[in-house]
Amino acid sequence: MTTNSKKAITISPDSQITKKDFYSCFFRSLTLDSSWNYERMQNLAYAYMMAPIIRRLYTDEKDRAEALQRHLEFMSVTPHICTLLVGISGAMEEENARNDEFDAASINAVKSSLMGPMAGVGDSFFWGTLKVIAAGVAISLSNQGNIMGPIVFLLIINVPHFVLRYICLDKGFQLGAKFFNDLGNSGIISKITTAASILGLMVIGGMAASNIYFELPIQIGSGDFAEPLQGYIDQIMPAFFPAMFFLIMYWLLGKKVKTTTILIGLIAVCILLAAMGVV
Repeated sequence: MTTNSKKAITISPDSQITKKDFYSCFFRSLTLDSSWNYERMQNLAYAYMMAPIIRRLYTDEKDRAEALQRHLEFMSVTPHICTLLVGISGAMEEENARNDEFDAASINAVKSSLMGPMAGVGDSFFWGTLKVIAAGVAISLSNQGNIMGPIVFLLIINVPHFVLRYICLDKGFQLGAKFFNDLGNSGIISKITTAASILGLMVIGGMAASNIYFELPIQIGSGDFAEPLQGYIDQIMPAFFPAMFFLIMYWLLGKKVKTTTILIGLIAVCILLAAMGVV
């Protein structure tokens, strides 16, 4: 990383992103869970993190608005390593700003395909391992009346966390810039973004199938030969009802129906169907 704030912080010599932008993103990344919401989780804070880069890269207000809108999509990743995604997104935004042929939709496709695996690794390390170790050490010291207990707890979690947060942001910019400089004309980018889009759709489909539960109790036949209708439907198309409900919700959101209205309506429909014995 160069010492001149007017130069690029990445390995790309013609990058417009400066040290000031780098540190703005770094400190803004600490707010990732501050505006968490049930609809798109960390999207507001992620767009807030990307704002300095977008402001640097785009001079036209319409382009800035479109870029911010891209980063208001669903986001869920371990906060400690979210800066890796910010760096990669920043490098892709820079390529989009300088290359008219660049597919802007690939930015969200790559982001969506990476956040799941990153969250799996980050959650396992920070919440499942490091936090447990820190708590064990802190509890042991606190039981002895040592005031260092809570201090050690915070240090064990936050020292690796801040170091890794910085490294991830730096490497995200570097790897993203190097990738586009070296491979931008090879056709690999389009293949990777296509694969990322497919993976993102698979992840969304898997989430819908695993998180939406609906089963018909209606029986077909009589006596010992009665079989649930749900079984026949599953044989024809597994997770048919979750897919249909997901498409209905997606259509309603596309019609600008408020999420609160959808939620209340869904609760009312579920109560009505349960009262009628349909579900």
